[in-house]
Amino acid sequence: MKLAVLFPGQGSQYIGMGQEFIEKDNEYKELMAMAEAACDLNLNRLCGEGPLEDLTRVANLQPAITITNLICWHAFLKDGGDEFNVNCFAGHSLGEYSALYGAGVLNAEDTLKLVSKRGMLMEREGTANPGGMRAVLGLSVEEIEEVIGGCDKCGVVTAANHNTPLQTVISGDIEGLDAVTALVEEKGARVIPLNVSVANHSPLVAGAVPDFAEYMEKIEFKTPNVPVYFNVSAEQEKDTGKIKSMMARQIASRVRWCEIIQSMLAEGIDTFIEVGPKSVLKGMMRKIVPRGKKVTALQFDSPGSLEACLEKLRTCAAA
Repeated sequence: MKLAVLFPGQGSQYIGMGQEFIEKDNEYKELMAMAEAACDLNLNRLCGEGPLEDLTRVANLQPAITITNLICWHAFLKDGGDEFNVNCFAGHSLGEYSALYGAGVLNAEDTLKLVSKRGMLMEREGTANPGGMRAVLGLSVEEIEEVIGGCDKCGVVTAANHNTPLQTVISGDIEGLDAVTALVEEKGARVIPLNVSVANHSPLVAGAVPDFAEYMEKIEFKTPNVPVYFNVSAEQEKDTGKIKSMMARQIASRVRWCEIIQSMLAEGIDTFIEVGPKSVLKGMMRKIVPRGKKVTALQFDSPGSLEACLEKLRTCAAA
């Protein structure tokens, strides 16, 4: 068994996330308290009670999802997951910070400080440069890039998240999104607006990059003790200076998720665990893995689903 651990990002949130772990064990309650102090936010109330409108504000959501991911990861290790050898980590956009924590690059407090600052800067840019994101289903990223490249009156729009071979999220201003939506629908694509107010991974948030890079300079990054695949490159990187540069640029760069999973498959990874709320990444996995190739894709975000996940892992390891 060759194992990859994946962490979700924005879009996976729900009211109540992480709460069963916190109610079960004081260790997770203390982790939440640490996150609240690091970010100066009432994250436990936001995660447990919402309201959803407050939880989904970018400045709140980024630390809220991250601390939920970290609590789930600690529960995994504490309940027996430490018996399995993790071959690599990755995280989808925001989830990349959880992956850096899992790989020993960042400590927990610095992880939360970084995502809190990232969220505030991205919210600032979203207010100054309004936009949105839409999922395009049924076309390849190359076909979408061709449409964008041939559109003279498309405003600001880019292929922001390459999630699966036939699912790409476009990001930009409303003029650009509307123009590209009309063109890709003519080609038979289905377009789904996403419930976000910020044009993430597009030029509209690029103003956050230098400020975030400057803030990150004072944070200690250690060499990964387990390989991490990065969103910007879809490749592994060990040099901490290059990692910092990629994490800053990631804000306005494409998320190369499909390429990351394809690279993992090429390296022989056959078991994937999504650690954190919902199962968005597990769902994408079914669309990325070639037909006929056997892999195991698992997910947990509660004590019950963690128990089932560990049981399945033990079965896989014994096979």
